[in-house]
Amino acid sequence: MATKARFELCSFNIQSSLLAEKLGAYRVELCDNPVEGGTTPSYGVIRRTREKLGIKLYPILRPRCGNYYYDEDELAMLKADIAVCKDLGCDGISIGVQKINGEIDVDKLKQFVEWAYPMGVTCNRAFDATPDPLQALEDIIAAGCERILTSGQKSGAPEGIPLLKQLVQQAGDRISIMPGAGITADNIQALREQTGAWEFHGSLRKPTVNPMTFSNPLVLDFGNVYLPDEVALKALIAQLQ
Repeated sequence: MATKARFELCSFNIQSSLLAEKLGAYRVELCDNPVEGGTTPSYGVIRRTREKLGIKLYPILRPRCGNYYYDEDELAMLKADIAVCKDLGCDGISIGVQKINGEIDVDKLKQFVEWAYPMGVTCNRAFDATPDPLQALEDIIAAGCERILTSGQKSGAPEGIPLLKQLVQQAGDRISIMPGAGITADNIQALREQTGAWEFHGSLRKPTVNPMTFSNPLVLDFGNVYLPDEVALKALIAQLQ
């Protein structure tokens, strides 16, 4: 029997997470800082989301934007954040780590997996920054991760289909390859059929309208609150069902 397809929402707030559950998502990757690729959400955000969310919750653990080559202080932060996620009852974490040459740091990633147990571990898009994706796949399997979030080393998963297919075939049943980035209701069936993947990831985010009755037009650095496009998310999940 074929494995049932699942969708993970990349969520940037509790409102998006609860909407994902309402519309039938299987799992939430909870993040902060959408414009920088996602960084570690705060303790309060993780705690409140875990209290209210009934589906699986995997906070991203990434202390800053940029690369995934971490110094000793950042590694200590990650260890502490892993413990927080475990204490709060999260189902898993999304994390990645590289050597200075871009390769996956197998020893450190394996340490993350050990610290996280019994939580699951997704290797995030640190994978997409590696020089040899087929070797990186083997390294991540050796470290004990349960899935890899990847766009196939392209700007979006639809452009990465050839590599995604190759990764799925090489991975077999050892690890799940989860395409992410640029996925919509219009392309998810083609991605599913052409890659053989059964887990998919996306945010379908759009900025919300500012509800404030006053805002200073001279101050423009407040940023935006992002929520999923509810119609688009509903249509995408319907395609998988």
